[in-house]
Amino acid sequence: MLELLKVPIFVEKVTVSAQLRRSINAEDYQDIAPAVAAMSKEFALGTRTAVHSHRRAQLLFASRGVIRVSTDKGYWLLPPLRALWVPPNVPHTTMAVSHVDMRTLYVDANAARALWADCQVIEVSNLMRELILSLTAEPVIYSQNERGGRIAALILSELPSAQTVATRIPWPRDRRLISICTAIMDQPGLNRPLGAWADAVGASERTLIRLFQSELGMNYRQWLQQVRLADAVCRLSMGQSIATIARELGYHSPSAFSAMFRRALGIPPNIYLQTARA
Repeated sequence: MLELLKVPIFVEKVTVSAQLRRSINAEDYQDIAPAVAAMSKEFALGTRTAVHSHRRAQLLFASRGVIRVSTDKGYWLLPPLRALWVPPNVPHTTMAVSHVDMRTLYVDANAARALWADCQVIEVSNLMRELILSLTAEPVIYSQNERGGRIAALILSELPSAQTVATRIPWPRDRRLISICTAIMDQPGLNRPLGAWADAVGASERTLIRLFQSELGMNYRQWLQQVRLADAVCRLSMGQSIATIARELGYHSPSAFSAMFRRALGIPPNIYLQTARA
């Protein structure tokens, strides 16, 4: 099975004691021998990391809670149903939207070449979830014929077939758009017309319309819906009711929110989680 991928699951690198303790410092996982290293770490609500990158590729997965990841190309909101693949040496930051139990896989650059070249969100199947959790429970250093090695082999064989999801929220460079987009990211339920934003940031509505299209590739309403969809998926994963989500995201009724959700994702919100877990 792994021969088809043509990637090693155990890479000879810096010699490290087999008794290496499981660290919460990402740097400790960059130069160890196994091609897939697993780190477990908790983040309190609001915890942010400075801009950083890793020599290995990274699969960010919150087994509990919601985390926000950003690069210079955009933002991703990750509920427990999803994980974000970050290629080696890509600068990024994270913020815990709630209390987060993070389970991170660091994949050796040679093995990562068989996977995605850009940041990519994947749906985390039941199998992938259990594989990730199982690897974080194994010793940091393992051999191919040990349980950790077999779990790593399964992870590398399953990742290429994971379902990908286009949930990136593009981010602008113009300072006026940054002001608008930051305010909406902090409060997705804001129902403020673009003309009102124009007055607040000192630009004409026509200028903002042009900037949304040129910098983000979509109009204001489309970008706002993308943010609300990402936020809604996270809220659903945390068990919030459809009525609460609809109200906090600025919809007139739960049915209006459900109709938007179904148009965008092809499935009503009340069965979204069940289908994603199937």
